Amino acid sequence: MNRLTTDQQRALGALLIALALHLFGTVMIEGYGSAFSLRAMLVLASLLALASVGQTLVIILGGIDMSIPFVIGFANVIAAQLYGDGMSFWLVCLIVLSLATLIGALNGTISGGLGIHPLIVTLGIGTIIQGAVLLWTAGFPSGSAPPAISDFVSIGGSAMGLPVPGIVPSLVVVAIAITLLLARTPYGRRVYAVGSNQRAAVLALISPLGMWTLTFAISAFFAAVTGILLLGFTGSAYAEVGQPYLFQTIAAVVIGGTALVGGRGSFLGTVAGALVLTELNTLLIGFGLKPSVVQAALGLVIILLVSLYARDPHVRTKI
Repeated sequence: MNRLTTDQQRALGALLIALALHLFGTVMIEGYGSAFSLRAMLVLASLLALASVGQTLVIILGGIDMSIPFVIGFANVIAAQLYGDGMSFWLVCLIVLSLATLIGALNGTISGGLGIHPLIVTLGIGTIIQGAVLLWTAGFPSGSAPPAISDFVSIGGSAMGLPVPGIVPSLVVVAIAITLLLARTPYGRRVYAVGSNQRAAVLALISPLGMWTLTFAISAFFAAVTGILLLGFTGSAYAEVGQPYLFQTIAAVVIGGTALVGGRGSFLGTVAGALVLTELNTLLIGFGLKPSVVQAALGLVIILLVSLYARDPHVRTKI
């Protein structure tokens, strides 16, 4: 019988923590374990996991993407504005996702090509994007999402006969696809190779610049998808709708066992990390804590959880 890999063990550990938190909440808070509450948490966790797809890949590569919340807000506002002006929503999605992918590619090209730390590059470009959106909308975005998108993320919705909205089974499909991408394709092997040792990757005829450009483009693509779905979830456009995802995507990735130094990790772990964060947030709110106290407590608990199993040395020190 094959033993679980380290990444699988960490993903399983995060999932067990999420289950433990849910059981604790069910016992301590009335209505916490209700069907509606469970659906709501699954939707919120699915949105966070989708926003964290790119962050997972970027961190495995050895980088970090701070532009994710800005791209989410960009996609949210642009999609609402264009759809509100009468444009076909599918054309709107094509335009928004294409622009977001170009933004991500620019992040990766500058970071990988010029050797500038991605934290600085992505934060700078993200701030520029946010400023451009605010200028275009004069600070008052308008528009909404079509009913199909709203139904797709509606807490009370259902899909394929399941008592959950379409976003939940869709996340399962995405998780399988990303897992196969990392485990069974040349792209996945190259991401791990560059994240483990970029110099060795060059000797293996892997282009670090190409990998950085492609991976950051994927990150921005999924951030834009999240922004469009949040438009359906909230019902209105808001340029700062992605701000909660600034550190939550990083926290979900690290809680799921992906190393911040790169070279190791899995998206299944990130999904488990997103469940942990969603359970924690719901649990703290359920105890009646103020939003400011919830944020402080959430930060403290995240640090404690990460300290349990996210301090391993870089993989290149073990070879």
